[in-house]
Amino acid sequence: MTFKVVIPARFESSRFPGKVIHKINEKPMIQHVYERACESGADEVIIAVDNKAVQQEAKKFGADTEFTCKGQPTGTDRIREVLENRGWPDDTRIVNVQGDSPLISPVSIKQVADILKVEKAADIATLMTRITKDEEFHNSNVVKVVTDARGYALYFSRAPIPAQEGYNVWAWRHLGIYGYRPEALRMITSSPPVPLEKFERLEQLRAMYMGLKIKVSIAREPHEADVDVLDDVKAVERIMDIDDVASDR
Repeated sequence: MTFKVVIPARFESSRFPGKVIHKINEKPMIQHVYERACESGADEVIIAVDNKAVQQEAKKFGADTEFTCKGQPTGTDRIREVLENRGWPDDTRIVNVQGDSPLISPVSIKQVADILKVEKAADIATLMTRITKDEEFHNSNVVKVVTDARGYALYFSRAPIPAQEGYNVWAWRHLGIYGYRPEALRMITSSPPVPLEKFERLEQLRAMYMGLKIKVSIAREPHEADVDVLDDVKAVERIMDIDDVASDR
């Protein structure tokens, strides 16, 4: 068995409602994400939707969809719902790809899945990349991660960690892509939010609080910008245009 990709595609967004079906270079954003996920080698790619408009848009480009409950609090809960609805076995590796990541690298998706294949002790897998700019280090929207000698997460924070001195050597940015084993998904989604998670607004701290082990590897490819607000669309389109020109050479 290879692995599954689930793309939670929530229609409502406080900063950009309906962004998953907003057109980027003539395609809805979710289609860009889906096509890149299909290039990763996954044996199934499923879009978890909570809105009929999103489901209809996804069906136009031939995507497999799963309609999940609107009341689910997080994308992780929607992935758990897909897991149970599809009846996947306990040895399935499930990669969560964000629905607002139209530039996600297929290499990164496969890398996360491969971590769970190799690291038998890992319950969850994710990626990080080096922080090289002071403004990034001090930006609370940039999640930082500290790991142990084997690459397992010690802590995630929005604060500048570790200490400010020497941050360019030790500081790492966490990338929002996860691989899960089914049992880990069930444990996380069966627990209410924990205090650390609430303080930092980081769901992965719930997993760590519960004793789950998160393996964090250095991303093999750069992580391009996600789409958080409408202004991000133009930046993504520029990157896509540059990539298209480069591929034509």
